[in-house]
Amino acid sequence: MSGEHAERHRRKLYGRRKGPALSIRQEHLLETLLPKLTPQLREGADPRSYFSDVDDVWLEVGFGAGEHLHWQAINHPRVGLIGAEPFVNGVAKVLSKIEDEPAPNIRLYMDDARDIISALPVSSLGRVFVLFPDPWPKLRHHKRRFLQTEMLEQLARVMKSGAELRFGSDDAPLLEFTLEILMAHPSFKLMATRAADWHQRPADWPQTRYEAKQLHGIPAFLRFCRV
Repeated sequence: MSGEHAERHRRKLYGRRKGPALSIRQEHLLETLLPKLTPQLREGADPRSYFSDVDDVWLEVGFGAGEHLHWQAINHPRVGLIGAEPFVNGVAKVLSKIEDEPAPNIRLYMDDARDIISALPVSSLGRVFVLFPDPWPKLRHHKRRFLQTEMLEQLARVMKSGAELRFGSDDAPLLEFTLEILMAHPSFKLMATRAADWHQRPADWPQTRYEAKQLHGIPAFLRFCRV
């Protein structure tokens, strides 16, 4: 199967790529700033090499408008943050944040996070965030959910021992699905000690505007350790 043919048959994990028209400033930042922040993925390369000087690297899958990504980068200057987001408008928004409040330890990949993960060497990530993803509620779309058993195998490969996987959602069916596969995987251990822990936001897990405006259920904040 050719590369082009394989790409057409690759399991799609996201919906539309672009929303409302961008502002002139956003268009300019996509043309000028984004290329400077886009990592040139190299198979097996230490992800720290994508930054000037960091001690660890974290990955956020589907960062939306980038509020959480930017907050983590500002508050952890010795950590490199790679954010993957195929939605153009979300990337444009975080570029505006970075221009207003520079965060040299952010890299942005405006495409599928699986590209990043497949290129990473063993035990190279200290933390992974999958926060409030599209629940893909229809049964025929469940295959589009990012966290599947196959993906957990890949994350187990690239996450360090003791690294943390954070997952957040307010969608009960998605939470049940995600908990089931994570609890069954031998490489991940739930860090909560009681059910109430799931509903307590960690101090270093800031709320985004999306959460404040769009949540419809009770949010759960799941933390799993790579054992």
